[in-house]
Amino acid sequence: MAWPYSSSSSTSSSNHTPQEKHEVFISFRSEDTRNTFTSHLNGALKRLDIKTYIDNNLKSGDEIPASLVRAIEEAKLSVVVFSKNYAESKWCLEELMKILECKETRGQIVVPVFYDVDPSNVRNQRGSYAEAFAKHERKSEEMKKLREWRNGLTEAANFSGWDCDVDRIGIS
Repeated sequence: MAWPYSSSSSTSSSNHTPQEKHEVFISFRSEDTRNTFTSHLNGALKRLDIKTYIDNNLKSGDEIPASLVRAIEEAKLSVVVFSKNYAESKWCLEELMKILECKETRGQIVVPVFYDVDPSNVRNQRGSYAEAFAKHERKSEEMKKLREWRNGLTEAANFSGWDCDVDRIGIS
């Protein structure tokens, strides 16, 4: 599968300079988890001296910077934090597709985290995921792209991961 979004003029901010190697790429929906779960996960990994790549201050849009594509490709492991609004973001869905491509072509390990969302809703695009796809369809998205995103969500949700029910374990 080809990576549809790239740009040589875009840059990204991360915790590391592009030249510094990282081991883990974290994919997440900023509005849902940046200041909660994702920041805690990133902090915990750093305390263990595990180098991470996490986007900071990236602008919304349809194009994903080439530096982000490189960051995904260079990671040994990607953590995908599925949250209620993850599928609303074309950017997140395209990140996921690149992560799955790297799993296939580079043997990258993919670990899904289901943050306050039922894994079956991700797998079968129900609940907020169904609502997100209905919005994508109303915006005249290319049907082939929608099928790829749906298949990617199903594939990733079938990987062994962590179900983080915030009500059950008491985090926010």
